[in-house]
Amino acid sequence: MTLRAHSASLDHDPSRVVSRFFLPGEGTPTAHSRMSQIIERVLAMPPRELDDVARGILADFATQQPDAEGVLTMNARAVTDRVTAHRRLTPAQLVVVGSAFTAQFAVEGAALCNPSAVVHPSQDDLGEDELRVAVSLRCIGEGHISSIGFAEAVIGADDTWTFMPRRAPLERGEISGGEWSRSHFGHALDAEDKLDDLASAVIPTLPERFGVGHLETAIDSLHPQLVRRPSSRSTLSALREVAESAYRARFSADVGLSGRVLLPVVPDEDHGVEDARFVRFLGGDDAPQYRATYTAYNGRDIAPRLLTSPDLLSFESHRLTGSGARNKGMALFPRLIHGRHLAVSRGDGENISLAGSDDGLVWEDLGILYAPTEIWELIQLGNCGAPIETSEGWLVLTHGVGPLRTYSLGALLLDLDDPTRVIRRARVPLLRPEGEAMNGYVPRVVYSCGGILHRDTVWIPVGVGDSRIRVYSIALDALWDAMPETRFAL
Repeated sequence: MTLRAHSASLDHDPSRVVSRFFLPGEGTPTAHSRMSQIIERVLAMPPRELDDVARGILADFATQQPDAEGVLTMNARAVTDRVTAHRRLTPAQLVVVGSAFTAQFAVEGAALCNPSAVVHPSQDDLGEDELRVAVSLRCIGEGHISSIGFAEAVIGADDTWTFMPRRAPLERGEISGGEWSRSHFGHALDAEDKLDDLASAVIPTLPERFGVGHLETAIDSLHPQLVRRPSSRSTLSALREVAESAYRARFSADVGLSGRVLLPVVPDEDHGVEDARFVRFLGGDDAPQYRATYTAYNGRDIAPRLLTSPDLLSFESHRLTGSGARNKGMALFPRLIHGRHLAVSRGDGENISLAGSDDGLVWEDLGILYAPTEIWELIQLGNCGAPIETSEGWLVLTHGVGPLRTYSLGALLLDLDDPTRVIRRARVPLLRPEGEAMNGYVPRVVYSCGGILHRDTVWIPVGVGDSRIRVYSIALDALWDAMPETRFAL
């Protein structure tokens, strides 16, 4: 092992829960709706008994949920507005009904893994040579559903890494619709083979940037005979589905970073949001922006998506499209290269590739950058986060999958001016699972979604066994010694 191990660690914590709207029996093929029966049972309760039950529920729920009454009332109204028609419910009835349609979800009840590290938005109150780091986490809960969580750490002047206590309770962001550009919307429809004559008639009538409301206005303006054609139904459904797949999540300013969690929102993400690779992106004259590629999983298909945020407080999520955005594990370069966005990816599921984009949303495959060469890369290769800019070149942390599905960490160095050229590579793993790292939720795995450079040392938070987080580091000089010069180019 070339990397230096640190004592800092994070383990999954089943007490970190969020509240979700819950429909009893949902997802069970033979289940029937129990909504009206449950509500009628609550409404039949004697008022005094109901008041006592409501007080007990609030006292219990408030220990883990800010604004407990507001959450329960909101969930109650989601089901009672239709079932009870115009009947006005008392606050106690709303609380008890809401509690029947609310469930708690332990976001990391099963595992915690695949971290990425990026400079924290706030560097206040630090000493000289210290750096505050924002760490994204893949949190795995019940049903193997993944969400994106966060932690905070400080790299000390004495070359130590310290995780800060994580905030509880957790909070979900307020969700609202996102915006599209006409061009990106068209590419997204084309990727689903839905860019037919009807869609092509709608798109030019949209504003340059638009949301779902603008789309509905454009659809309403179509001639009724065009809308009512049987063949139009599929296209109209696709237009709405694609438009609704972009969304925003915003957190209150008083919710600390480690208290924020991004859960699945749209159908693309029904079975999880996985492996966010964050980078602090510098786009010329624009202000720095946080960006992260992540994998959306709907239970059948995977799709790469993009998160953007000015401050890690508000986020916007979008689909990525094009031949260069077809698989897991894209990672963005932190700045434009010759005026273009670049990313390392694994479009074919086996090799490390390069992808390029003019807008950061529609990507083209630029070809294989590096193919499996060593035995520990036998099965496949991938990146371990965004390329890190150094004076020697672009450092790409990698993972190789070898015999017995063993994941090890390696590295490539790309030419700074021409990232299609590999100029150094690690021929033996920088880190392989050994000892206690052999065991976990998924055995024989060490994996990272991104390291960070500070004072000529690369710091790498690592998911061990897909169940816990450990931290490693290596000085650049030592890393170059472990990476002989090589020649490999597109």
